Amino acid sequence: MTGRRDGRTRLGHRARRGRRGFATAAAVVLLSSALAACGGDSGTELIWYTNPDTGGQAKLAEKCSTDDYTITTQVLPQDASQQRIQLVRRLAAGDTEIDLMSLDPPFTAEFAEAGYLADIPDGLEQKLTDQSFEGAVDAATWEDQMVVAPFWSNTQVLWYRKSFVEKTDLDVSQPVTWEQVIRAADENGGKVAVQANKYEGYAVWINALFEGAGGRLVEDVEQGADATVTVDSPAGEDAARVVEQLASSKAAPADLSVSNEGTAVATFGSDAGAFMVNWTFVWTAYGDDPVSKDIGFTRYPRTVEGEESAPPYGGIGLGVNAATESRSEAMSAVECITSPENQAFYANDSGNMPASAAGYDDPKLRETYGQDLLDLFQQSVEAAAPRTVSPYWSDISLSLQSTWHPPSSVDGQTPGQSADFMSQALQAERLL
Repeated sequence: MTGRRDGRTRLGHRARRGRRGFATAAAVVLLSSALAACGGDSGTELIWYTNPDTGGQAKLAEKCSTDDYTITTQVLPQDASQQRIQLVRRLAAGDTEIDLMSLDPPFTAEFAEAGYLADIPDGLEQKLTDQSFEGAVDAATWEDQMVVAPFWSNTQVLWYRKSFVEKTDLDVSQPVTWEQVIRAADENGGKVAVQANKYEGYAVWINALFEGAGGRLVEDVEQGADATVTVDSPAGEDAARVVEQLASSKAAPADLSVSNEGTAVATFGSDAGAFMVNWTFVWTAYGDDPVSKDIGFTRYPRTVEGEESAPPYGGIGLGVNAATESRSEAMSAVECITSPENQAFYANDSGNMPASAAGYDDPKLRETYGQDLLDLFQQSVEAAAPRTVSPYWSDISLSLQSTWHPPSSVDGQTPGQSADFMSQALQAERLL
């Protein structure tokens, strides 16, 4: 993850100064709020808008509530793009009913650029920087400033059915390529489960394929809408080749064009299950089903032979609404929620791994996942490739979805068509 900070755009410096000014102007309001809390007013309610999970964020809200404030939760839509839309509409209107928000990494730059996120105090920023993985810090940073607090860091690995691999000549103790995985499944009656519906998860896969081939979707992101689109490149050809190979093979699930994280779990757990790329929650997803005893794991597949893979980076950063009337309390809540102890608490409940090495030291996590798998998760997070850090990520992602979907349509012409579409979308010459 080193070397990615030079891609930060400089477009937001005026918004940054505006937010600093807002912070100064709001000091009196915050001081009054803090004094009221110290005076025993326990009526302050912090509303935390969370991404859907198994209830772990609600448990943390209760755990981190104090005599000064109570944290309650509201759940955002399942789809990440719909989460963004709901938050943007309300934040753009200056809605003060949102205090905290669980924010998907690709939208961090957009929200920061728009001035929706409150500045994190220097002391808390330093604490979060010191405790968090470098990749988690990068994903939480815009314009060289941490704008959300790293909460949990997700990554994908290659999951495989041990009983299936035994029937093949694939050596999963060594790095494997997408071509090898697809061929092994195709020749032995298995399926390769991925996320290829027309949604953000498909953009995650495409981005990982690009980065694994040594390329990037967009360069010079500091130029904003004038960034250099590099989809039509050798890396783009390598990425398209993988998608085309899977889509045209017998290893493709019947629901490939509508597949997501959940359908991938179902495919992998079926009689035809062979391989799957998916997030860390998979290890506990099958409960007492016999499939759980047949799961193996290794690093995310390589796009091309000889090039290290670039596993997807996911997770959640915790942001504070710049318009909240309870900023001091909200920052205290952020500090509690993102402590390594509570990151581990949340990981044990949800299967979403901590954003800090200290969070991985939890004995219960080691008991559930085993040290080998936890080591793979951490190594994968450290090698992971984030989606392009840009306020224009939504345009980039929707352009990919529009030109690479369905997977069965992908061929050697796709990168060029995608580059043209994306360039026009960034320049507002094409509607998305």
